[in-house]
Amino acid sequence: MRYVAAYLLAVLGGKTAPASGDIEKILSSVGIEVDTEKLKKVLSELNGKSIDDLLTQGREKLATVPAGGGAAAPAAAEAAPAAVEEKKEAKKEEKKPDSDSEDDDMGFGLFD
Repeated sequence: MRYVAAYLLAVLGGKTAPASGDIEKILSSVGIEVDTEKLKKVLSELNGKSIDDLLTQGREKLATVPAGGGAAAPAAAEAAPAAVEEKKEAKKEEKKPDSDSEDDDMGFGLFD
């Protein structure tokens, strides 16, 4: 993952096709030793591919991954706006000052 992250940082820095030296420089700047075999593997997999296309493909793959909840997820997504509205209404009710509590002076008098 660190090699892919360094590759993306190099692309963000303006390199269209970062070389191993670019990635090694990024990783060594934060104290990470480079495993040349892993770096070669990452570079061979990314060679000639557009980062934008890879990111789009990755998002599509992530969309198919279950995020816990399974069938309950769509129901929870539909219920979420209702829950937010209920919380807003509850906060409104809490904010209404109670006329009795304003006169109590914290429950005790000065000379009691």
